[in-house]
Amino acid sequence: MSGENVSPNAMGRPPAPVLGAVMVDTSRQDRVGEFRGRSGPYWAIRPLGGGIEWEAAPEHVRPASPMERLRAENARRNARSRGEAL
Repeated sequence: MSGENVSPNAMGRPPAPVLGAVMVDTSRQDRVGEFRGRSGPYWAIRPLGGGIEWEAAPEHVRPASPMERLRAENARRNARSRGEAL
């Protein structure tokens, strides 16, 4: 199954993406992270490059566009170059 496949299943929920797929949580101001698995009815999402996971309702998560992925990766690199704790 591809990380781009998010069509609803018989229960009306989108199928889970592949592990590591870069996703956007629209319920958290379009926060970008990677899919880490399921947690009950929610999906576990982790910031790119590590950090504390959060749970998101599958209906609020969509695949990241190439531009969204690039922005998230650049923001992380910039923070690391400034010596910020990640």
